[in-house]
Amino acid sequence: MVVGRPDTDQPLRLTAPEAPPAARARRWRPRAVDALVVAGYLGLALLLTADQWRRPERLFHQAGDQMLFEWMLAHAARAVTGGENPLYSTALNAPDGVNLMANTSVLGLGVPLAPVTWAFGSQVAFLVAVVGCLAGTATAWYGLLARRLVRSRSAAAVGGLFCGFAPGAVSQAGAHLHVAAQFLVPVILGLVFRPAGDRVRRDGVLLGLAVAYQVFVGEEVLVFLALAAGVLAGAYTLADRAAARRLAPAVLRRLCVGALVAGVLLAYPLWFQFHGPGHYTGMPFFAQGFRLDAASFTASARQTVAGDDHHSGLLSPNLTEETSFFGPFLPLLAVLVVVRLWRRPLVRALAVCGLLFALLSLGPTIVVNRHDTGLPGPYRLLARLPLLDLVVPARLALVCVPVLGVLLALALDRVRHRSARTRAPWVGAVVAALLPLAPTPIRTVPVVPVPAFVADGGWRAYVPAGRTLVPVPPVTGAAVSPATFWSARGGLAFEAPGGYFIGPRSGDDATARWGAPDRPTSLLLRRAAETGQVPPVGEAERQQAVADLRHWRAAVLVQAGSFPGDPVRTTVDALVGPGRDVAGAYLWDVRPLVG
Repeated sequence: MVVGRPDTDQPLRLTAPEAPPAARARRWRPRAVDALVVAGYLGLALLLTADQWRRPERLFHQAGDQMLFEWMLAHAARAVTGGENPLYSTALNAPDGVNLMANTSVLGLGVPLAPVTWAFGSQVAFLVAVVGCLAGTATAWYGLLARRLVRSRSAAAVGGLFCGFAPGAVSQAGAHLHVAAQFLVPVILGLVFRPAGDRVRRDGVLLGLAVAYQVFVGEEVLVFLALAAGVLAGAYTLADRAAARRLAPAVLRRLCVGALVAGVLLAYPLWFQFHGPGHYTGMPFFAQGFRLDAASFTASARQTVAGDDHHSGLLSPNLTEETSFFGPFLPLLAVLVVVRLWRRPLVRALAVCGLLFALLSLGPTIVVNRHDTGLPGPYRLLARLPLLDLVVPARLALVCVPVLGVLLALALDRVRHRSARTRAPWVGAVVAALLPLAPTPIRTVPVVPVPAFVADGGWRAYVPAGRTLVPVPPVTGAAVSPATFWSARGGLAFEAPGGYFIGPRSGDDATARWGAPDRPTSLLLRRAAETGQVPPVGEAERQQAVADLRHWRAAVLVQAGSFPGDPVRTTVDALVGPGRDVAGAYLWDVRPLVG
């Protein structure tokens, strides 16, 4: 199966006969309009991130996730200059460290963005990454559509626009860089399903390089891509057996070469992910619980002009996982396009792929308008397969985004030379379907700023090499982590215990959990923070605190936003003695206790 662009109104074929090199070169050439389209994508991405550019004291709505990815970008920049292990770090979860290959390290974004991180810090690097993910994904799909599937640049632009800025893409962009970064998806598809049967080895090598790079951007997207490409190929084979049979050998040879190249490049990183220090098994949350309500497919997402905070919030797991929400008109338009273009094998294959992944996103049982019908969903077929049992069902709906984007482009391209009377209803239908889905700027929330004592380097006088700075209270779970945030904004200049990551329960139990195993002192201080009550502190608690501080190799404890009478501050005073005020924080120097 190979992607090819139709030259006539005949049924669209994913395959194309061989053409001489000169003819192939004339098929697509860059034009000035291409630059305008890309500039439009960049402008829209900047508009969607404008609130945080304008108010840098705020973070996007899923603040803990932004802190994590800022930290990952800062680590990548530090690995480039400091020669540190890019797959592992002890800057968090000291003294044990974090297996970054087993977390969302986004090295494929962090390494090229290292100069931005060095010059402007992790927050600017994160915002540049969000802009790049949104605009880059749209541009990559525009390129594939314009080169392979449609002749109309405007049709390709609309298709690319939807692929890059659909509600699901925008909802993920503010929190999950590894999911939002989908600019390699059309590149990989274009290499696998290239129309010509020549240069198999060259395309296979490029395919292997692209797949390997995608692993360092986001493995989850690569899993979705592999599943979707398999379904698309199978559906197209059923739709056009002769063409699939003729071109299958070239595709299979490309895949074999690509698998060999990617396998060589990824052998050690994948071994490190699944068997290296800090590896884990399973997930620390019930992935299958993150499923979509069937009613969400015709609802409007909260971050769109027609969004409804209350109703939309009831139909998705959270604001970040609004991966469907195609509005009331786009699903209907998609059905009309499929019916109108049903003779084209590609359209039939897209319809099968989109419908299947929409059903998979509903999870083990189907929920309609918050009512669990008890009807089993096809996701149950995946739920028991290794690795696939860890997939978040709601994110499978992201496959529907490019399916719809391609269908929109094909529909607009179909009527490009028709009369105004014929063209107007289709153009009007596309506008009516997409306008309610127009995205609004990604929402931001206030956060407690990094204390000046940390941001300005005051801690350096207290924390020698080999010792740690401990934020109070130590956060080791999935909550907003000051350790992660302070470390990211400080360029990973100090080590800290705890943090926001996934790791094993213990050295003997690889079962996944959020953060590091809790120490007794962490639990004591967290209880004070959550209840607002000072817990009883005796000699046993003081001795345990010293033991925990020695485990962490602590030099200082630092609390931001502290005030006299604060239960956490009072508890720490009782454990290690009174501290003192420093710039923007309260400090306990515990070096005499730890030794």
